[in-house]
Amino acid sequence: MKRSLLVVFLSLSLFLTSVDFAAAQCAMCKQSAESSLKEGNTDAIGLNIGIMYLLVIPYVLVGGIGYYWYVNHKRQPEEESNKG
Repeated sequence: MKRSLLVVFLSLSLFLTSVDFAAAQCAMCKQSAESSLKEGNTDAIGLNIGIMYLLVIPYVLVGGIGYYWYVNHKRQPEEESNKG
């Protein structure tokens, strides 16, 4: 019971403290992108592409490693059953 309360408390405290930092940076990026679009620059498009690039790469890497792990562990029982 104590352990689950500790996990819940730590999760909530990390969540609540990280929201302030994330909101502050997003507001600065949003303001910068909006002002550049009003001036006719296309910097905001590059900013959006950069954000998507940073968002997608970790998921692709983890997905690739997970797929590689799944294929290799699926093969091991088949090889063991063929030996017997």
